[in-house]
This record gives sequence, C-alpha cells and structure tokens, in this order.
Amino acid sequence: MSDAGRRRGLAIVLAVVFLDLLGFGIVIPILPFYTRSFPGGTEFVIGLLAASYSAMQFVFAPLLGSLSDRAGRRPVLVLSLCGSVLAWTVFGLADALWVLFASRMLAGAMGGNLSTAQAYVADVTPPERRAAALGFVGAAFGLGFIFGPGLGAVLSFDATVAAVDAALPAAVPITRFSLPSFAAAFASLCGVVVALLFLPESRTVGPAETATDRPSATAQLLAAVRAPGLRELLGAFFLVSFAFSGVQIMFIPYVADIYGYTAAQSALLLTYIGVLAVLTQGILVGRLTARYAPIPLSLAGTALLVLSVGLLPFSKSLGALFPDLTAVAPFLTSDLLGLLAVLTLLPVGNGVLSVTLTALVSQRASADVQGSAFGITQGAGSLARTVGPPVMGGLYAVVGYWSPFVVGSLLLLPVAALVARLGPTEDPPEPRPADPGHVR
Repeated sequence: MSDAGRRRGLAIVLAVVFLDLLGFGIVIPILPFYTRSFPGGTEFVIGLLAASYSAMQFVFAPLLGSLSDRAGRRPVLVLSLCGSVLAWTVFGLADALWVLFASRMLAGAMGGNLSTAQAYVADVTPPERRAAALGFVGAAFGLGFIFGPGLGAVLSFDATVAAVDAALPAAVPITRFSLPSFAAAFASLCGVVVALLFLPESRTVGPAETATDRPSATAQLLAAVRAPGLRELLGAFFLVSFAFSGVQIMFIPYVADIYGYTAAQSALLLTYIGVLAVLTQGILVGRLTARYAPIPLSLAGTALLVLSVGLLPFSKSLGALFPDLTAVAPFLTSDLLGLLAVLTLLPVGNGVLSVTLTALVSQRASADVQGSAFGITQGAGSLARTVGPPVMGGLYAVVGYWSPFVVGSLLLLPVAALVARLGPTEDPPEPRPADPGHVR
C-alpha cells in the first residue's frame, strides 16, 4: 500500500470507529430508563445488562482479532458493523427484558471490533508514529462519546419523537427509547457503507504464503500470549479496566448524591470529560510520544490516574481551596471548581496510559499476530468490565460512596510495577523526531 493509501486507510478506519461509537453513545442516556420501563428492571438488572455486554466482548474480541489476522481487517470490520446494525435494531424493538439482554450481548460480541481497528492502524503506520496514530483511535472514540449522548438526549425529547412519529408510517414503532436505538443502528449502517466503499484492506498475504502456511488461530493466540512482556500488559489492562469501571459506573450516582446534580448537569460533566479525552488522545499524546518513550509515559499516566481516581470522592472538600466565582457566572461555585480540577486529571491520565499501553502491545507482538494481541488485551479489559461494575456497585451501596474510587486508586498501583518490569524490545529504539510538533 502506498503512503497515500495508508493515510487514506487510516482516515477511513477512524471514521468507521467514530460512527460505531456514535451509535453506542446515542444509547447511553436512555439505557437505564429503558431498562426500568420493563417489569423487574431494577438497578441490579442494569448492572447485569452492562456486564452481559462486556462478557460477550471478552469472548469475541480475541476471536475477531485472530480472524482479522487470517482473513483481513476489512471483512471483520464490515461483519462486526453489520452485527451492530442488527443489535441496535432489535434493542429498539424489544418488548421484554430478555430481548434487551439478547441485543446487548450481540452488540458486545460485535463491539470486539476495536482490536481489529487497532490492528489496522498498526498495519498502516510506521513504528515511530504508531502511538500517535493509536491516539487518534482513542480520539475517535472520545468524539463518539461527546456527540452520541447529546444526540441521544435530543432524539428522546417528546417533541422530537412526536415529529418523527408523524413523519414515518404507523408500522414503525417510534418511542423515546426506540428512536435513539434506530439512530444508533443507522450510524453503524453508515459505517458499513463507508467501509465497503472506501476502506482498503491493510493486510495482504505474500506470494509465497498460502492458507496452509499461516498458523492456526490457536497458534496465533498462544504466540501473542508468549510474546515478551505481553503477560504483564494483560495484567495492566485488566487492572486499569477494573479500577476505571468504578468511575464509569458510580460517577453519576456520586454527583447526584453528593452534589445534587440532575441528569442534564451530569451529562455536561461527561461532555467535559469527553472533550478533554479527545484533546489528550488526539493532540497531547502525539506530542508526548514524539519526545518520550512509552514506558515512562505509561508510568506518568498511571500516576495521574491514581491521583485523580483517589481524589474524586473528596473533590467537594477540595472545593474549599477554590474561590467562589458565582459573581462571574452563577454556576461557578467552589464545589464545582474542585470537581472540575479532579476531572481534568482523569481523562489526561487515562488517555496517556491507555494509548501507551496499546503501543507497548504493538511493540511486543510480531506483525502476524497484531490482531490476536490487540484482541487478547481488549478481552482482558472486557473481562474486568464484566466483573468490576457489580463489585464497585456493591462497595458503593454497602461500604460508602467513597469506596469504589479509593479501591480503584489502590488497584492502579500495581500497574506501575507491571509496566516497570517491561524490558526493552529486541528491536532497536524507535527513532523520534526532535520536534514533537511534527507528529500529527
């Protein structure tokens, strides 16, 4: 593939990732309310619904990654996006809790396509620019989470639902739950069209290589696990995902219980986090990786994440250190400023750590098992997100609102030890431009 083709492929795969995550983000605002609309739709069931998605992602992420190593990245991306279209459509048509679970499990299985997208990026970028390019994948995810929830909220307004319902045939069931679901399906369908029409295949089979010459999926998975340093990285991915699940699952209850914030105010905070995540992974990471090696950056990201997660339950007390700026703007209370200070560190630490850990995986996996390696690490994160939410939710309810954040901060400490144990790769150090601004 030519340099122009590589750049085109990278841009298109980022667009595909954005469309897929846009659909996921659209459904976020309605998911708890949709679940509660069914008999038996308790908060525990909501947790199980989240766990079912992650459990299927854990199972299928390595399989999709390995399949992409053998069959190519493009067909696996198209297949997974088609599955997402079906999953979101069924989700919008659900008339029972078991249908919700079935659709979420299918969406989770197809959600393992992140490993394939990461492998595609690794295919089309040279090693010295890979971390920055993987940061763009994170930025595409962040953009999906910025625009998706806001779009989902608009689509669930009564006026929007009424207008769309009047415009469509009566046979199409339009409600404040089904309309965002159908919009998510449409976003994934757009991703299918973009991938089919414009996305070139990044992985080719050499002239001397045949299907019988290629290792089996099992052999590729074993080779990926045995790659030097990958075992430590799997542990790091698991711990980061487990700890961060406490923030993701318990953040809204925390700001509602401690600050008294409404759903709309909480959504604004999530948008703030999303914007910082995009800036971190789309701009800051590229500049940092141009100047510093992945291991020191991973350690710095871990330190920031430990600090921000641990301080989050005490952010209201930290607000006493900030002035009250309500004279400037009525909402700029000292409490909010304390919370925003902590939330500023959170996406920066998580963005730097997640991208550099992914770059380390790419460094330690050979070209023929990149998809398998990314699939395994994503699977480790999915397993953690399957176990973590029930545990963190139980801590919040039984021990106290502060406990999932403090426990999560403590769980992140071993990540630094695991990353520090990684030795140098067998390859020579990656060349890095003197001016970090050269990396985009």
